[in-house]
Amino acid sequence: MRLVKTLPILLSLGAALGSVSAWALPEDQQQPIRIQADDAQLDDKQGIATYKGDVIITQGSMKVTGNTVTITRTSTGDIDVVTSVGNLAYFEQLQTAGDTKPVQGWGVTIQYHASQNRVVLIDKAKVVDKDNNVTQGEKIVYDTDKKLASAGRATGSKITESRPRIDMVIQPKKKTDEKKAQ
Repeated sequence: MRLVKTLPILLSLGAALGSVSAWALPEDQQQPIRIQADDAQLDDKQGIATYKGDVIITQGSMKVTGNTVTITRTSTGDIDVVTSVGNLAYFEQLQTAGDTKPVQGWGVTIQYHASQNRVVLIDKAKVVDKDNNVTQGEKIVYDTDKKLASAGRATGSKITESRPRIDMVIQPKKKTDEKKAQ
C-alpha cells in the first residue's frame, strides 16, 4: 500500500494522540508518532487502521501497547476511537513537566474516545498515578478535560475476571522538611 493512501490515517492518528494533551505534557503533541507492529491493515475507504503483533505506539512521553490496536475515523476524517486490546493493554504518559513517573494504566481493553476526551479501561482495569495511588476495578473511565475518574462495573462488556468491588490505595502526602519544622 502506498504512503499517499495511508497518510490521512497517520495524520489523523497524530491529531488524536495529540489531543490527549489534557492528560499529558504539552510538548508531547509536538513530537513525532512512532508505530511498531508485526502487521498493519489500512482501509482508508472505511476509515479503519488495524495494527497487530506486539504493537507499540509512542509520542513524546506517551506510550500505548497491545496485541492489537485499531483506529477508527469519522466520516469527516477525524479520529473517533483508538482501541488497544492485549493481555494486558498498557498506557502511560507524564502529566506535567518535572514528573519523573508517568500515569500508568492497564486493561484487557483500553479505548480512547477522541471527541469525548475520555479514556476507558475495561477488564482487569488498573490505574497507578505519579504518587503511586492505585485504582482497580472492572472498568475505569477517565475524562481528560475535567480530570475526573470513575470506576465501577463493566456492564455490557465481556470481562474475564469479575471484581465485585473497587479497590483503591491512596498514599499519604509526603511532608517536606519545611512543613515538618513548623
